[in-house]
Amino acid sequence: MSLLSVLLTPPPTRNRTPLPATGRAGRNLPAAVGVAVVLIGAVLASLVFNKAVFVGVVVLAVCGALWELAGAFARKGIRLPLAPLWMGALGVAVCAWKAGAEVALGAYIATAGACVVWCFLDQAEAESGTVLEEAGHDVLRTEAHDAVRRSRSVDASASVFAATYLPFLAGFAVLLAAQPHGVGKVLMLIALPAANDTGGWLAGINFGKHPMAPRVSPKKSWEGFAGSMVAAVGAGVTCMWALDGPPAAGAVLGATVVVVSTLGDLGESLLKRDLGLKDMGTLLPGHGGLMDRLDSILVAAPVVYVFTLLVG
Repeated sequence: MSLLSVLLTPPPTRNRTPLPATGRAGRNLPAAVGVAVVLIGAVLASLVFNKAVFVGVVVLAVCGALWELAGAFARKGIRLPLAPLWMGALGVAVCAWKAGAEVALGAYIATAGACVVWCFLDQAEAESGTVLEEAGHDVLRTEAHDAVRRSRSVDASASVFAATYLPFLAGFAVLLAAQPHGVGKVLMLIALPAANDTGGWLAGINFGKHPMAPRVSPKKSWEGFAGSMVAAVGAGVTCMWALDGPPAAGAVLGATVVVVSTLGDLGESLLKRDLGLKDMGTLLPGHGGLMDRLDSILVAAPVVYVFTLLVG
């Protein structure tokens, strides 16, 4: 199998034994902290050097996450069209950086449409000359015919979901960077989900006794949610003060990010449970995959962007 084939058609993701957990953390803490420092350092370096470089970092992260998502979906026989999704990720990011939200929205719509067309044409080309395609109109429809049509629709729907979840939501991070004081606003976007995750993790492992959604994510507790709320509200107030904005508005933003991030985490947990996966990937030791780190930031990005438009 060629490298290009592996890149465009990743094999089904397999559950692998994670690194040994250290203490009560539930994960390998040295590896998790080390990877987090490297990732945050790369983002900070791109922002300090040139915000345009940050756009490239976003595109690379989204393309990597799309590759992970394609491998995860492959477990269910669903094929994501990575070629148009990668081109769309680049297009949405560049349009958001150069032309603004309206043009970025157009790029997303074009990406979603291209993915749907790609899925149907790719399926049709693969099936040309088969018994299903050669059968005349007088041949009764069978379950095999319906299965082919369903697979086309499932692939197309999954591609629209992928384009929305990754390139579209990531575009809001680029829109933040393009605003005045964009560096500070991007740092706020990173700080709020980080505070949400860290506060929830610390409160959960020390005080967690009441599961929030045991059938979906057994480790999430209401005590952890309270810890997330305290940490994110504090981070929101601090970030807004640093940006010369009203601290009370930062508290509201922090609380809103906790709610949407928690819903995003539970949504990804449902997706992983349906796919039979513990983590979406293995690219980041101690964390799982890129998707496992980006989920909170992705759902928070449009909230922070809209908030900056309202508050100024």
